[in-house]
Amino acid sequence: MYFAWNDRFDVIWISDPESRHSRNLLRNRSAAVTIYDSHQVWGRPDRGIQLFGTAGVTAGDQAKSNYGRRFRDFDADSNDLPYYRFRPRTIKLFDERSLAAGTLVTARVTRDGLVWAKTEVWA
Repeated sequence: MYFAWNDRFDVIWISDPESRHSRNLLRNRSAAVTIYDSHQVWGRPDRGIQLFGTAGVTAGDQAKSNYGRRFRDFDADSNDLPYYRFRPRTIKLFDERSLAAGTLVTARVTRDGLVWAKTEVWA
């Protein structure tokens, strides 16, 4: 999926309103997102991020701006699909290159940025 983001850790994407995930968001805004490099190799240092929060259709101007910054060739004027925004409340970071192996850091997203919540280490 193509996505953009902003400095508040929001994830913005475009989707068909008839797709299953779009229809599900109309009934329940609770959502989770996982982002990782799919080229990672088992047994080598991995990294990824999990975000937990809410999602739904969002106003086009801000979303167009975020999308346009990420994808220079994107033509917002020719897009008829709605923009969706995922707004995280909690972020879990797994980065074995920067942290120790098996270390997961959880933070809350606040208006002032991230606030550490806990660190877990798997043996």
